[in-house]
Amino acid sequence: MAEARIRWIGGPVLHAVSEGAFQLGEAIEVGEAGLPGEVIRLRGREFVAQVYEDTTGLKPGDPVHGTGQPLSVPLGPGLLGNIYDGLLRPLSEERFVEGDDTESRFQPQVSEGDKVKPGQIYAQVTMHGLEEPCLVPPHVSGTVEEIAEEGKIDREQVLMVVRDDDDACHEVHLHNRWPVRRPRPVRDRLPGDRPLITGQRILDTLFPIARGSRAAIPGGFGTGKTVLQETLAKHAHADVIIYVGCGERGNEMAEVLNEFPDLTDPSTGRPLMERTVIIANTSNMPVAAREASIYAGVTVGEYFRDQGKHVALMADSTSRWAEALREVSGRLGELPAEAGYPAYLSSRLADFYERAARVTTLTGEEGSLTIIGAVSPPAGDFSEPVTSHTKRYIRCFWGLDKERAEARFYPAIHPLQSYSEDAEKFTGWWTEKGNSDWYRQRERLLTLLEREAHLQRMARIVGKDALPADQQLTLTCAQLVNEALLSQSAFSKTDRYCSPERQIEMLRLVIRFIDLAFEALERGADPDDIAGLSVYRRLQRMGEEIGEDEIERFDDLRSELDDQLGGLKARETQE
Repeated sequence: MAEARIRWIGGPVLHAVSEGAFQLGEAIEVGEAGLPGEVIRLRGREFVAQVYEDTTGLKPGDPVHGTGQPLSVPLGPGLLGNIYDGLLRPLSEERFVEGDDTESRFQPQVSEGDKVKPGQIYAQVTMHGLEEPCLVPPHVSGTVEEIAEEGKIDREQVLMVVRDDDDACHEVHLHNRWPVRRPRPVRDRLPGDRPLITGQRILDTLFPIARGSRAAIPGGFGTGKTVLQETLAKHAHADVIIYVGCGERGNEMAEVLNEFPDLTDPSTGRPLMERTVIIANTSNMPVAAREASIYAGVTVGEYFRDQGKHVALMADSTSRWAEALREVSGRLGELPAEAGYPAYLSSRLADFYERAARVTTLTGEEGSLTIIGAVSPPAGDFSEPVTSHTKRYIRCFWGLDKERAEARFYPAIHPLQSYSEDAEKFTGWWTEKGNSDWYRQRERLLTLLEREAHLQRMARIVGKDALPADQQLTLTCAQLVNEALLSQSAFSKTDRYCSPERQIEMLRLVIRFIDLAFEALERGADPDDIAGLSVYRRLQRMGEEIGEDEIERFDDLRSELDDQLGGLKARETQE
């Protein structure tokens, strides 16, 4: 392998003089300790590299060894249920799922002489109590020359040898490395026509995201980005969750680690960590490794997607990742662009988000990788570079609002600053679930909320009581929409998750209240009398009072709604 010597080093960036041929993007080992790094610029016999560990103690003249391979991470069974650093190295020997690592058992599904193709499952391995598939690497195909026998295996042993059509042999291990900056191949990319159900009404009902799509959660400090991403990780309808803590505070990652092992997956009844991979690169870790962590995360997501699974990746936050780019760019002496970020910020964001997709895998199965990235704009300014560039590559924008957060409204997503470009695709899906009017109801709620914002500005000037009766009732109905549908406590055992079936019933009740309330108003009812009805209070609390196993109780609430608004009309008529 090629050798070099450090000529200059500052922080995570070094300049070296090479004694052999290095490649752009090549992984390197720096110093006597073999610290991991990556070549990021070539100039004649010199190159520039970034180091993914603390460089304290390194000095000019220290050796740099080339590996001849691009920066890669090991992919294979055993990833689930653990926490890793930005280069996918375990941060703890402790596993967060039950099961004994010493009982790793191998069950081959092919025999010598069989033909194998890229992405094919050639064996099953049981590790830590979980049975996981072994995939043929994407670049390997041919005839099986050797295959390990069924039984206990060693992590480092060769499990299979494949001879290709050019008579070259390929060794397949339990873990096979893949370059983090290179997307894994697929047969086809498919349109996203099925929603990723999150269990959050404001998202699923108003701003849904497709499986294989891309979303951003921008918000200032304290608006609930991390809590929302953790909630999505717990309840989203995904087979695998990849949670990337990119540059966030260590106490937030500690909270994730303390809470996740105790959580139960509602779909299986098993520990949630059995389908979760956590990649942590906190703000006190080497800044260059922060830049690599989201690529490691998306590569792991593609690996599980290639198994025919639906994967959701949470990146918290891409702003801290962009700050790492800015710091390294500054040490490289590059000309800064807007706000000091490098000119290639936009293309790097595109490289990341465009790896989300719903696909047909190499073996013909369907899989998807959905990316949801948090953004931390300074002072909540959505016009800053990271947020504005991110909006170019996403399809769902879930903007968090500081005023709603300060009012203890959760999720603090502002319905008039957010949007979903995927929503129109899901009319058929909601029709299958029993609500053919979903898209019309969604548009009606958004129109109502927009009308509310206009009326609130008027009410601040003249007072609510000075508004006409229909405008007062509009404010009352909008308040019901916010409190009954859009607000959802992450700490409530009953309402922290809402299934599509329960969302449909709650949406229908709110729409029915709006219709009957305006009918009553036309017959002379007073807006204050309508807001004072006991059923109005029950509708506000129905998310807390009616759980997933009590959906039939919505029929009783609907009958009560009809009786009270009908009775109110009758009383007005009698008077």
